[in-house]
Amino acid sequence: MPLFEGLGSGGEKTAVVIDLGAAYTKCGFAGETGPRCIIPSELQRPGLQQPIRVVQFNINTEELYSNLKEFIHMLYFRHLLVNPRDRRVVIIESILCPSHFRETLTKVFFKHFEVPSVLFAPSHLMSVMTLGINSALVMDCGYTETLVLPVYEGIPILSAWEALPLAGKAIHKELEAQLVEQCTVDTDSSTGQSVPAVIGTIPEEVVEDIKVRTCFVSDLQRGLKIQEAKFNLEGTAERPAPPPDVDFPLDGEKILHIKGSIRDSVIEMLFEQDNEEKSVATLVLDALVKCPIDTRKTLSENLVVIGGTAMLPGFLHRLLAEIRLLVEKPKYQQALATKTFRVHSPPAKPNCTAWLGGAIFGALQDILGSRSVSRDYYNQTGRIPDWCCLSSPPPESLYDAGKTPPPLMKRAFSTEK
Repeated sequence: MPLFEGLGSGGEKTAVVIDLGAAYTKCGFAGETGPRCIIPSELQRPGLQQPIRVVQFNINTEELYSNLKEFIHMLYFRHLLVNPRDRRVVIIESILCPSHFRETLTKVFFKHFEVPSVLFAPSHLMSVMTLGINSALVMDCGYTETLVLPVYEGIPILSAWEALPLAGKAIHKELEAQLVEQCTVDTDSSTGQSVPAVIGTIPEEVVEDIKVRTCFVSDLQRGLKIQEAKFNLEGTAERPAPPPDVDFPLDGEKILHIKGSIRDSVIEMLFEQDNEEKSVATLVLDALVKCPIDTRKTLSENLVVIGGTAMLPGFLHRLLAEIRLLVEKPKYQQALATKTFRVHSPPAKPNCTAWLGGAIFGALQDILGSRSVSRDYYNQTGRIPDWCCLSSPPPESLYDAGKTPPPLMKRAFSTEK
């Protein structure tokens, strides 16, 4: 439990801040500098070898409700060790989160755990709060996708978002394919055996460990040469000298020999342009082009990069170099007059920046109380408003049991056109 609970906040207990990611969940208390726990977003059910991912959008509501209920119970009673009825909840969400997942998660908190209030906060906006600035172009390079969203004067420009399914999951898939195809395994009895013959498929947690420990992002010139050699069918382009090979222990008896050419080439998929000339670097420029012209200079000079994939060595340097190269192309040269791009350094690791912003917001008790949705309001209306509909919500006292929200507030929270 947090130290000195109840001091400095008028006796009200600090809120719980949860960043429910596709790969990992960050959970802790508002006002603290880091999450109490970072755990995989998955459940281990008896009788099943593979764990169940909690963040799934293609399953029925009943199964999703059961998974979320079990996972949130584990967060509260195994990691946080607090009573959910005593504390507000701040949930960091992506703007692309499907409505049925959001509604099911809300139902779990209000109906099963009976929390006092819930606030869904956009992850990109919360990341900007950690820097004390009002405007930024935020790139979230996480597990399933890379999502770019401009935030100007504290308001997300939803019409200018850009996304690509290029992130940690795509890297893991490509890395596993290259490891199975090119690498060999040594055992106590033999050497140089193929990976499928010894271990079959490589578990994703092992692939992720290999990525984190051995892979890196090359600089711009080297990366362009690697791409040229990869896509040159004639074989005339020469590939740069690869880094040294690495021996990776799989367990006590097996050693995986990882080729150096895999270590620096697998991340290039993030910066390789597809048939539509899209890459993670073009997402930034495409989002800028969609923004109002008077906001572009401010946004380009305030880039914020978050997400676990952005922690790869050399990622930020390569991203900036790619952007400065692409902005000279005719496609962007005429539309974007600005040539200055700067990246902020948030006061947290990229994978925890959004959580820290939620912890800062959750520590502001007055603002949190006015923008959260109370259990009484949810029980009466059965809906959870979007962030943009919470500009002037009524006091929570109006939603006491037995009272009806005033007509103006009904219209403010209505989703009907």
